[in-house]
Amino acid sequence: MNQAAIKQAYFLGIGGIGMSAIARYFHSMGIQVLGYDRTETSLTKELIAEGIAVHYEDLGENLQALQLNKENCLVVLTPAVPKDHREWNWLQQQGYTILKRSQVLGIITDAYQTIGVAGTHGKTTTSTLLAHLLKQSHIDTAAFLGGISTNYGTNLLLHKANKSSKEQWMVVEADEFDRSFLTLHPAIGIITSTDADHLDIYGEHDALKKSFADYAIQVTQTLFIKKELNLFDEFSEEMKEQKQVYSYSIIQQADVWANHITIEGDRYWFDLHYFNQTISKLYLGIPGRHNVENAVAASAAALNAGITETELREGLSSFTGVKRRFEYIIKSKNLLYIDDYAHHPEELRAIIGSVKQMYAGKKITIIFQPHLYSRTRDFADGFAESLSMADDAILMDIYPARELPIQGVSSEMILNKMTLKEKCLCSKANLLSTVDHKQPEVLLTLGAGDIDQFVEPLKILLEQRITVK
Repeated sequence: MNQAAIKQAYFLGIGGIGMSAIARYFHSMGIQVLGYDRTETSLTKELIAEGIAVHYEDLGENLQALQLNKENCLVVLTPAVPKDHREWNWLQQQGYTILKRSQVLGIITDAYQTIGVAGTHGKTTTSTLLAHLLKQSHIDTAAFLGGISTNYGTNLLLHKANKSSKEQWMVVEADEFDRSFLTLHPAIGIITSTDADHLDIYGEHDALKKSFADYAIQVTQTLFIKKELNLFDEFSEEMKEQKQVYSYSIIQQADVWANHITIEGDRYWFDLHYFNQTISKLYLGIPGRHNVENAVAASAAALNAGITETELREGLSSFTGVKRRFEYIIKSKNLLYIDDYAHHPEELRAIIGSVKQMYAGKKITIIFQPHLYSRTRDFADGFAESLSMADDAILMDIYPARELPIQGVSSEMILNKMTLKEKCLCSKANLLSTVDHKQPEVLLTLGAGDIDQFVEPLKILLEQRITVK
């Protein structure tokens, strides 16, 4: 089914960050958009407010009451939907066209000059920053983002002007889960990281790295790879001749690299070396040394696409970040509260390390909710090592997402391996009272599950303590 034939789009799992962006895209094109999700969230409420129909009950065969037209209705599926979902089974039985989210994204982006940002971590911030750099430049872009941009308040950016799609840029987060990024054929590609993850899908780390190499092969023009990944040996000389393959780094010289990285309060400054060009004293609008690395990757792609030095400087400084990525919830003299989506040992290491560097001498308290039983089992040692960088740690129960429990796997696995003296397990019911008792100086909530539901209650609790003082 080509895009022109689509009159209706039905989403199974419409509340997902990637699914909702595509739903918004179709809605902007005048297509009737409907969808199911398991739970109501602020994002599904926003979709409804925008005119998209969302329901939360698995209707099964009663879905026919929505009068979906089999001839011109595209059903979009997220991998998070279980195989026994009654609506999915009914749609299959009735012969509806059903495509995975990644397939639909591939079809859409093939019509544009696409920049794909891949990596086991860093891709959401990098792609959102890159989209902002292009959006505020003379070039303009559209973007499908894996988080909510705080500059724009959405996960979908649309082009300002109507041009031929082949003249327009599109930024997209290239997701390695379920090998989704192999549906993409970007003109410019970025690979930020290839750490072991999703081993429930890939089995072995080498299989994951092979998938990233396959993605790299599909990039048609220019590829920027973090130099420390050592992926260059994966590419044949013939493939290198077909595209430009460049390295970037913040710790060593590369084709594109940064040095003179300094901190003034929570502000990061750096010099960028883009091939033979040096752009000095760039200010990044978000904190974190790991975000300087993300900024180097985004800057490389943006400059390659044609933005000017002045536009780059202004774009970096005006970038305000992504919801749940190093997001300040409270920023006062005596108390800092930061929320972050980090759910992999390397992501935890990056944010805890940056916070310790920025707020040296202050006690760092973290609340971590592990995401997936399989990830907890596979990386318990790594989690324990990264979390032990903090001064005090509160571990919540594992958020299962799509998984069933695995015997013997729990948050206690991580806790027992941690070297911290101050550490504890905590239920959701006791979280607020536990935090209140600890009276933290710098608090971090970390995780990709439903820990975000506690951000507002924790904010209210901590602000009351500031007021009392």
